[in-house]
Amino acid sequence: MIQNNINETVRINTRINARKTDVFDIFNFKHYLGANPYLNSGALVFDFAIADDREALPLEDYLAGVCKYFPNLGNETYQSHADLFARTACEMGKLEMDMYLNKWSVKPDSQKYKIAIQSLHERTTRGVIYFVWDWFEAINQDGNIDFDEQLTILQNRFRHSVYGGFTVYALWRTAEKKGIPTFYLWEEGLIQYGFGKNQIRGIATTFDCDSHLDSDFTTRKDDCKAFLKSLGFPVPEGDIVKSDREALAVAKEIGYPVAIKPVVGHKGIGVTPDVRTARELELACDRAVKAIPEELPTRIIVEKSIKGRDFRLLCVNGKFIAATERRSASVVGDGYSTIDELIREENCKPVRHDTQTSAMSKILCDEAMELYLDEQGLSLDSVIEKDETIYLRKVANLLAGDVSIDVTSTMHPDNIILAQDIDQYFRLTCVGIDVIAESLEISWKEGSFAVLEINAAPGILMHLNPAVGCRVDVPSHILNAFFESGNDGRIPIMTFNKISVCDLKETINHILSQYPDWIIGAVCRDGVFINHSEKILSPDYNKNVQNLLRNPNLDLLIAEYDENILEAEGMFYCGSNMVVLNNPSDTEMMIARDILDDSILVIRKEDNITIHRQGLIEESSLGKDESFTRVYLEEIGTIL
Repeated sequence: MIQNNINETVRINTRINARKTDVFDIFNFKHYLGANPYLNSGALVFDFAIADDREALPLEDYLAGVCKYFPNLGNETYQSHADLFARTACEMGKLEMDMYLNKWSVKPDSQKYKIAIQSLHERTTRGVIYFVWDWFEAINQDGNIDFDEQLTILQNRFRHSVYGGFTVYALWRTAEKKGIPTFYLWEEGLIQYGFGKNQIRGIATTFDCDSHLDSDFTTRKDDCKAFLKSLGFPVPEGDIVKSDREALAVAKEIGYPVAIKPVVGHKGIGVTPDVRTARELELACDRAVKAIPEELPTRIIVEKSIKGRDFRLLCVNGKFIAATERRSASVVGDGYSTIDELIREENCKPVRHDTQTSAMSKILCDEAMELYLDEQGLSLDSVIEKDETIYLRKVANLLAGDVSIDVTSTMHPDNIILAQDIDQYFRLTCVGIDVIAESLEISWKEGSFAVLEINAAPGILMHLNPAVGCRVDVPSHILNAFFESGNDGRIPIMTFNKISVCDLKETINHILSQYPDWIIGAVCRDGVFINHSEKILSPDYNKNVQNLLRNPNLDLLIAEYDENILEAEGMFYCGSNMVVLNNPSDTEMMIARDILDDSILVIRKEDNITIHRQGLIEESSLGKDESFTRVYLEEIGTIL
């Protein structure tokens, strides 16, 4: 729906970034990591204008072009070209990957509009803005855009960012939905969930509370296997070897078929199951050796192959959460296409778009596939009969396009107990247990069943978005292990628009008189403190705030954000338990915009005081020689 807007005619007199043929101009980009004067989240902010010597098409023409790809936008109302541009950019920014980025704003500003688009990764969002700009200019010239190609470029740009791994982003998105404060620690390469003493830090499914000794132990497959065997858990029979000759001797002793894998490794790299001949064993040992880092000695596991299917069991915080079968990808013959052509056709299916939310990756043609095809008397150039199914890989590898099937609901109670019993021996938040079994519906005590290895940093894509079956919300289970609600990740925060070092120290002393064991972090333009101790003030103001919130002992934060800082950097966090505004500017009023529920807002305008507390408003005036500091200090006790 289109509504006329008298501000639509605003123009700029000089082109800034626009080309000669462009109708629109976009300039003055600024990226905020957190809450800012335009949005209560990270955002890319920029100016949008119509060039003075050009006429834009009717808004309906742009809307028609956009709706070819985003038909849902046709049901919304737009007052200007800037509104439609912002809404299109916001929708495009989701990258068809279920991104949580859905906030935007448009504000008329003299000869231009100020647009803010919610952003996580600046480079990706900037690419989105430039693409939408090209899109609108193509509509001006009745031209076409290669939407799918540009979408793929943007998806890959995000994927290669620090936020782009599936597990990392899934946890970040879930934390956002739960209201858990989350930020990236660039120097450490870690993500922090929560503030101060209520924080947890980690990357993917590994956290700072996990035992590094236990994590390292799981990579030593031989020792870990021996440990599991000593506890009575079912593991395959086998031994450690250093050469092909030793491997051959072990294989003859335990009997074929055998499985070959490097002692140190992960993600199935260098693993070959179901080896049945000496020649196959030699090739399998070569693959295992190639997977061993050069600085490590050659040590290979030779163990009995167990008949069955490949499963991953997942435990979080001691509880069984999910089970997934990993099955090799396959193609079905049509009687005239080669296997290579059938793979190409399969890879074009939407389910294999290979994004962070795709249920399956594209099928990868590699040496392991060609070797397995060769074992079947086939090659990529083979034509298979109509309706004949050919499996492409001996070892399932989801990163190579194989299929994940949720089997959580089919788990026999004995197998759930087994998984949880194994988990109890590792001080790890997340434990992935790889097993092989005929079926998880049969108790491990009765059927063919063996524990292959333990994974200390299991991925979650196979459980959260399986190719077949129901999804299991693993990110929620993980974060619930640390935070029952978003508030559990917070500490009390007091935010001022103006506070001197003297008043800051007085506030710290007042709180410590009531809570002497607390650790209080405080920052203003002129200093940063932890309790009474002054620390080094960084010229990067928000870095000071981050460093305080990174302190795992911090009980409370006091921070000043004046207009200059808000415009230049925005706020590092969103939401305060107490906001104190001393004759605030319009920009500084944004601090009150983001106040948390059941918090206190104290506003001074000249000598007039207004206090917002639990839905009530109290007004008063400062008496002669009465200190404003006394007013807000009296209110502090209600938030602590």
